[in-house]
Amino acid sequence: MLNQANSMETIQAIVLGVVQGLTEFLPISSTAHLRAVPALLGWSDPGVDFTAVIQLGSVLALFAYFRNDIVTLATGSFQALRKGDLESKEARIAGAIIVGTIPVCVIGLALKNILEQSGGPLRSLVVIGTASIVMGVLLLVAEKVAKHTRTLDSIGVKDGLVIGLGQALALIPGCSRSGSTLTVAMLSNLKREDAARFSFLLGIPATTLSGLFELKHFIEHGSTESGIASLVIGTIVSAIVSYAAIAWLLKFLINHSTWLFIIYRIVFGAGLIGLSLTGIIH
Repeated sequence: MLNQANSMETIQAIVLGVVQGLTEFLPISSTAHLRAVPALLGWSDPGVDFTAVIQLGSVLALFAYFRNDIVTLATGSFQALRKGDLESKEARIAGAIIVGTIPVCVIGLALKNILEQSGGPLRSLVVIGTASIVMGVLLLVAEKVAKHTRTLDSIGVKDGLVIGLGQALALIPGCSRSGSTLTVAMLSNLKREDAARFSFLLGIPATTLSGLFELKHFIEHGSTESGIASLVIGTIVSAIVSYAAIAWLLKFLINHSTWLFIIYRIVFGAGLIGLSLTGIIH
């Protein structure tokens, strides 16, 4: 029985790792899918802790994919500070990332107790489904009104703050961090690919801090060896799948709009609400 239980935990970890990897960077909400997929399969809610920790796999993928960008931004910003040239491209982008991280950290800490309730109101499938639809509509608005003329090189601190406020919306399960930041970045007239690239770079500090904090919390609260093993498996799987998802999305957005994700979000959200209200899933 013990071996069967461990095998089941491993299967769940692999499935959740794949779900995390596919949905963290596509604008469809990883939190929503990590809540919905277990419900559809009859599994228990993995909880906020597990969800946050396996995001570290996605963070590893970000560091691996954008390693050259990160080194360039770090060295360029350091040189700019030494010269007092705060208007350099690297300094502006780095400043935008730093300022853009502040809203989600402040609001996240303020609402920490509410957000961490596994059975709390914000993790209701109806709330998640509604958030998915609302963000789908907002992404539709962005597609309709955005000019898509600006590039990443034009990013400034003001853009970082505005897009960072969009990132804070992702604290509501179902909104999607990549979806909300992509939407706001597009409304700021960034080209789709550049909006996605900044969205990914902006997400590095917040997701790293969140994942490390929850990992510490997960370990301190006496996790079993099998639980830690499942966490490691899920994190590795999410890293591999996340890397592939980043590469695919950036290439996709060069020649395509976000209509695919708009339609998916609305259909997914409506389906989730319907299945929940009829009692088919809980």
